Amino acid sequence: MACNSTGKTSLPLAALLVLLVGCAGQEVRQPEKPIGKDPELAASYEQEGRVAFEEGRKGAAVNAWQKAVELDPTRAVTVNNLALVLKDQYRFAEAARLLELGISHSPDVAELHFNLAVIAELYLLDLQTALEHYNRYRQLTDKEDQQVAGWIADLERRLQ
Repeated sequence: MACNSTGKTSLPLAALLVLLVGCAGQEVRQPEKPIGKDPELAASYEQEGRVAFEEGRKGAAVNAWQKAVELDPTRAVTVNNLALVLKDQYRFAEAARLLELGISHSPDVAELHFNLAVIAELYLLDLQTALEHYNRYRQLTDKEDQQVAGWIADLERRLQ
């Protein structure tokens, strides 16, 4: 408590100091509830995103698909769709990170590898990553894709 010149305690000043000190401290907030795995809610957001995309509302589609992926990152189709829209919005690094996340949960989905390879090669100029994922795409697909084979040969030449 603070004292005035007469030696008496000044309660209003002390109360003011307590209030000021209390206000200067860090704000205490409740932690946000972490988003958990919820496949049913993820499916709902996935559908919401699909409808928004079909109506030409790409921003709304991105928002819904991001929520769906947060709730269930194993949904390869949603990850792939979201990554392609992000690519169209020139958000190449974000799209690549999303595809890598999708591959970590669904490593045998060929389309994720293909799209990561395309983004890595054409937009991020990461030729080694592109080559790795084109090769993985070829391993996962049954048909012999001559166009992809040509891209792989070209990348191998460029990386030498």
